[in-house]
Amino acid sequence: MSSGTGGQPTLEEVAARAGVGRGTVSRVVNGSPQVSERTRVRVMRAVDELGYVPNMAARALVTRRTGAIALVISEPEERIFGEPFFAGVVRGITTVVGEASRQLVLALVQTREQVDRLDTYLTPQHVDGVLMLSAHDADTLPSRIQGRGLPIVFCGRPGQMGEMSYVDVDNTGGARDAVTHLVSSGRGVVALIAGPQDMIAGRDRLEGYRQALAAAGRELDETLVEFGDFSETSGASAMTALLERRPDIDAVFAASDLMALGALRVLREAGRKVPGDVALVGFDDGPLAAVADPPLTTVHQPMEQLGREMATMLLAQISAGGVSAPEQRVLDTTLVERASG
Repeated sequence: MSSGTGGQPTLEEVAARAGVGRGTVSRVVNGSPQVSERTRVRVMRAVDELGYVPNMAARALVTRRTGAIALVISEPEERIFGEPFFAGVVRGITTVVGEASRQLVLALVQTREQVDRLDTYLTPQHVDGVLMLSAHDADTLPSRIQGRGLPIVFCGRPGQMGEMSYVDVDNTGGARDAVTHLVSSGRGVVALIAGPQDMIAGRDRLEGYRQALAAAGRELDETLVEFGDFSETSGASAMTALLERRPDIDAVFAASDLMALGALRVLREAGRKVPGDVALVGFDDGPLAAVADPPLTTVHQPMEQLGREMATMLLAQISAGGVSAPEQRVLDTTLVERASG
């Protein structure tokens, strides 16, 4: 039902329909808690009946909030849209942001020009807070964002950026469990396909490998370690290099499922049976792990929960005016045993 004047319904018309004052309507529309539930329901019914749409620009002037949250991902598009990890985390984020009636702005950052352009956009005039996914050590954007007073929450512990809010999983413990499982099953030469070392997740999973070997009384052998970037292609390249250097390998821990799947392809092409000749364990427990041939033993990390926790933490900081102390949450991982190792 539209306004009798033929234009957009006004705040005054909503107030008249609800039988309350203009100020009460304004408080309800702006989410003020200083309104009874009964009054709020009456006002929102009037809003629906008249089809009233708040003036967001005016609302931002009053509340000093835009209603928008930026999600910044520092990875190539093919990774963002092709890897289950990103899909899971983003799904969790959008669920919480949508329930809070906020607008999510997705920003993909790959080049210096894109960083500079985004740097001018990420201000309190455009967004209320920022979620950072896949941060690398060399990223300078986070410290600049924080300097503007914008709340910011990371997916994963940020590396060289001081005390900031983040939600992470127990990367070290998960990797340690994976390698301990391989050692306990009698494997003697356990190789590692590590993740990128300019990211905390990559370094932590390497540390978990080290810890498991030390607990088993084994020394770290650098010839058994090859590095990738969490992608399937890099996993295949790493596995090829490992087999050439150490043909006696009988187990591999890959720091992501996609790298494990790349390794699995190379092992099969080399005539190595999995798990008969070489046991294989990944990290993620994405959808592809269960349908691999053989199904992949892997470390489960709760991707959607990561996203939900990140968004919930950021919304709480926004509600607190961005003045709350940095928060850190670390979620548990679990080893999921399947047929590959």
